[in-house]
Amino acid sequence: MRKPLVSAVFTALLLGGTAIPAAAVSDQAPVPDKQATAPAQVKAKVKVNTKAVTFAGTVALSNCSGSVVRVPSSQPTDRALVLSNGHCLETGFPGPGQVIVDRPSSRSFTLLNASGGNAGTVRASKVAYGTMTDTDVSLYELTSTYRDIESRYGIKALDLDAAHPQAGRAITVASGYWKRMYRCNVDGFAYRLREGRWTWKDSLRYTQPCQVIGGTSGSPVIDDATGKVVAVNNTINESGQRCTDNNPCEVDQNGNVTVRPNIGYAQQTYTIVPCVGTGNKIDLSRPGCTLPKPAAEKNRQPADRSPVRN
Repeated sequence: MRKPLVSAVFTALLLGGTAIPAAAVSDQAPVPDKQATAPAQVKAKVKVNTKAVTFAGTVALSNCSGSVVRVPSSQPTDRALVLSNGHCLETGFPGPGQVIVDRPSSRSFTLLNASGGNAGTVRASKVAYGTMTDTDVSLYELTSTYRDIESRYGIKALDLDAAHPQAGRAITVASGYWKRMYRCNVDGFAYRLREGRWTWKDSLRYTQPCQVIGGTSGSPVIDDATGKVVAVNNTINESGQRCTDNNPCEVDQNGNVTVRPNIGYAQQTYTIVPCVGTGNKIDLSRPGCTLPKPAAEKNRQPADRSPVRN
């Protein structure tokens, strides 16, 4: 993760390399910001996406990237959700163990069309959910419904996949901030990914070509075959350091540490799906919802303390 340079107050963490440019990047653009053991692979028929991955539905934040997303139960009249990283929140990084729910926000997002052009502006009513504990995710509830966005801008939301992603799959990281796409494959999954004060579970690891950079934080990671979002991009090991800010390390079940220089990671999003209830509202008490809960809730799980072995 790299720091979202909205303010000098917020330091450390972002993302980091080469990309496939899909639209011109202005020289005047502001400098940007910067998981449980994987379940068994589900062998099922994959519905092939006949359309190429585009920028439609992605958004640009002031310091990061994001996307308008929906779950299988979302209705056209529901207020839409924008997915990004917890470290992209306008108030700075949530501390370890901190979970934010239903906090008012008027943040605006630039909605992109298929070619990466500016389709319009949508605005948040609140941060529905945000954390950097176990995962690195934020979900904003918009003032607009899915129907509003589609009728006004002709843009459909991206679907969140309800299944755990699979190793070897071709993926695209679509950055609304830079209007760039990174194409690679799912290399595998890190039991624990540790960066500075934060620990994430079951992080998705990219193959080498996805050399993400600052400002790509919060980009949707799209399965090329299905067109569905399987993860949210959040970090890369920039200089080969061990478990420091901007240099995440992998920790296995026995505490062994592996450092993979210039390898990027994302946080899986299938865990969000069970936590979205009626009216597209985040409901952390729903069956199957394993997202971290605020400390005030009795059922909150303790922060991960898996050992690091030297």
